[in-house]
Amino acid sequence: MKIAVVADIHGNLPALEAVIADPSTERPDQVVNLGDCVSGPLWPDETGRLLMQQDWPTVRGNHDRVAVGPKVPASNRTDHFTQAHLSEDVTQWLRLLPQVIQLTEEITLFHATPEVDGLYLTETVIDGRGVLSSVEEIDNRLAGATAAPLLLCGHTHIPRLLTLPHGQTIFNPGSVGCPAYSDALPSPHVMEAGSPHCRYGFLEFSSTGWVFTHKSIAYDWHAAESRARTCERPDWADALKNGVLH
Repeated sequence: MKIAVVADIHGNLPALEAVIADPSTERPDQVVNLGDCVSGPLWPDETGRLLMQQDWPTVRGNHDRVAVGPKVPASNRTDHFTQAHLSEDVTQWLRLLPQVIQLTEEITLFHATPEVDGLYLTETVIDGRGVLSSVEEIDNRLAGATAAPLLLCGHTHIPRLLTLPHGQTIFNPGSVGCPAYSDALPSPHVMEAGSPHCRYGFLEFSSTGWVFTHKSIAYDWHAAESRARTCERPDWADALKNGVLH
């Protein structure tokens, strides 16, 4: 079995299109989507419509939840823009996404943690940056919510592959459409992938067990940068162009 894993598309239509085109040469048996599908000052509705056509198993991200919830205030510029640009079809699709999917007995899908869609699982904020958490911190965040040996998650936008002492493996493919961002919670910090490439992952079962691959591919990030500037978001434009924040 070969599974392609995407996460954190954030409305970046050309990045999603590049990923869809790329796995056609890899011939995955299945593609799964770990959420935060459309939120961003880019192409939220167009991205949602393309994802609906794919019909991939998809979990709800924290921004997916916000986008279809109560009216988002203008102070939350990203989700306010997203909500204002979603059609009813895409809104309803997002509304019905589950928080957790048990893909097989061995594989659990969720966005951030199984129980909290906005909590970093494998990163801790220290001195304004997300750094790899301790095993104890990760265990506490999981809190026995799932016993599946393979956990697929996103949310941090940072590719990760971790094996915990009791045997569970955590795989984060990185972000398809948002290589860097800043956030005020739990304290002000940045997350940076370091380049503008779109990222996704593969896992393939072999005679020796699961083989994991992180992929970073080029796409027309200048189109995404230009769209963000048109939507009056130079912060997003710089992140999309550079993969870091200045």
